[in-house]
Amino acid sequence: STLTMQLVKNLFLRPERTLSRKVAEIVLAVRLEQVFSKDEILEMYLNQVYWGHNLYGIQAAARSYFNKDASELNLAEAAMLAGILPAPETLSPFRNLEGAKRRQHLVLDRLVELKWITPEEAQAAREQKLTLGRITSFQSNAPAVTDAIEAELRRRYGEQALMQGGLRVQSTIDLRLQRLAQRIVNEDGPRIGAARRADQMALAAVDPRTGYVKAIVGGINAQRGQFNRATQAFRQTGSTFKPYVYYAALASGRYSPGSILEDTPVTYPGSPPYSPKNYDNTFYGSLTFARALELSRNVPTVKLADDVGIRNVIAAAQATGISAEMFPNLATALGSASVSPLEMAASYAVFANGGYRVEPTLLAQVVDRNGQILFEARPQPERVLDPWAVATLNQILKGVVTQGTGRAARLDDGRPVAGKTGTTSDFRDAWFIGYVPQLSTAIWIGNDNNSPMLPGTAGGAFVAPTWKRFMTEALQGIPPQDFPSPHQFPPPRP
Repeated sequence: STLTMQLVKNLFLRPERTLSRKVAEIVLAVRLEQVFSKDEILEMYLNQVYWGHNLYGIQAAARSYFNKDASELNLAEAAMLAGILPAPETLSPFRNLEGAKRRQHLVLDRLVELKWITPEEAQAAREQKLTLGRITSFQSNAPAVTDAIEAELRRRYGEQALMQGGLRVQSTIDLRLQRLAQRIVNEDGPRIGAARRADQMALAAVDPRTGYVKAIVGGINAQRGQFNRATQAFRQTGSTFKPYVYYAALASGRYSPGSILEDTPVTYPGSPPYSPKNYDNTFYGSLTFARALELSRNVPTVKLADDVGIRNVIAAAQATGISAEMFPNLATALGSASVSPLEMAASYAVFANGGYRVEPTLLAQVVDRNGQILFEARPQPERVLDPWAVATLNQILKGVVTQGTGRAARLDDGRPVAGKTGTTSDFRDAWFIGYVPQLSTAIWIGNDNNSPMLPGTAGGAFVAPTWKRFMTEALQGIPPQDFPSPHQFPPPRP
């Protein structure tokens, strides 16, 4: 029968449409009916069939749709559940109550036709008021994580596998860090927002050694199904892009931390001409290479990008995993590209890992309903940056925190921290991205409609303290660790 063949397909076979699978389905169905009675087959079918919303079996469906055990279902409820089986996602009473009622009426009419119930019983069931339960699948106290995992599963395996595959998923998320991150965003976001006219905050944290995403918060008081600013918001990076410029210069072999850069006016020809300005509209004259980055000076950064070649800067960013479109013009050196917080956290993780990149992932393992492993994360570090150049950059970015624009991010336990502040020129975005060897975290604030925050809303003053608060608690119990010294590696040749 059709029901037996569906049972065989769900229990023993894969869903591909091939002749060999169809033959196996027929053979197994015949054998099943030789061994089991119709009632036993029906029982097995009801206990494993898919009822939508990632619900398998009549008990799970009854608990979710009507908040009762299967043995307590009345005629109206049972008829509705039977009716939605052909298309449970489309006909779910949570989504399409009218369609579910139409299917219920068809089932009741058929029961009358078979003389299993009387017309009066059918009419009473049609008129009975139904009290729906709630969707119990994909419930989570980490909504940004659940949405992001669903999106990743959908990308890898398609909608049908996500909704009907019975997938068992192990995430890389550290639930302690996730709860901590959500609490801090919910507390600091509104406070900063009220003071600086910003309506949202996002946070992403990645383990540099494994690429495992440890926490993602998509917004203040984030709920399921909402826009996830940690993974879906692509915002201008501002000065957090500058480390790629300084890395490219170090990797060229022509610069060292003591090299002298000029913070003086300059104009580049074009239509219109380009005259970069500093955040405070002043010029500091001669600065060392390291000090220019510690103080986040724009003009020396643009001059540096012009000298080493903006295409080399873009290549450095791309090597760390930045996938945003970056135009080969000098404005790119100051962070005109738009990148998500998660991608920035994963990119800075390459610096934290000494120039080794590990593909970031939210998924540790995915197993299908038959116990077959579909995916298993196996971190494979790949050297993408020059070891001396990245070790030297880490020392300079430590200086950003100890004596530069990121001083508010210094941790009280004195552990080595590297990071970079970022503020777009019109105050539409403010960032702090920082890291220790064990964790890289990016935090962004701004407005969903891209309107400016109050003038002076800088990443160092208003985002770095929140980063410090998160990292202070996140790193409890983790021993301090320093980054490798540049002296361990030979400098690149010019």
